[in-house]
Amino acid sequence: MFDINSGELVVIGVVALIAIGPKELPGVLRMVGQWVGKARRMAGEFQSQFQEAMREAEMADLKKSFDEVSEAARGVSTGNLMSATTKDIEETLKDSVAVAPPAPAEPTETASAVDAAAPTAPHDPVEGKTGS
Repeated sequence: MFDINSGELVVIGVVALIAIGPKELPGVLRMVGQWVGKARRMAGEFQSQFQEAMREAEMADLKKSFDEVSEAARGVSTGNLMSATTKDIEETLKDSVAVAPPAPAEPTETASAVDAAAPTAPHDPVEGKTGS
């Protein structure tokens, strides 16, 4: 966690000995040790609770997938697989028919409109004759 090598630990010890004094140093070290122990226990508790929550979530996922497989197996064993598939297809078709609006009807042309739109014979202006 902390990158403290042996040389740095000696320097910290000497500074603590000078600052705290030799009489009170054992009591202070005991108190620091208790704090470190509490911190480690709390970290261990947190880690174990986290792992337990992960196991519970994993178990819930496994139970869900097991239930899905068991339901599928039950459907196959009773012969309901084909009827369930047919039912799903029928529902999908009903939904698609209900959702799709009908196509608008196109107007039909009358005979007079077709005759009016028919091309006429080309007229040759030079000779004054019509084609044919």
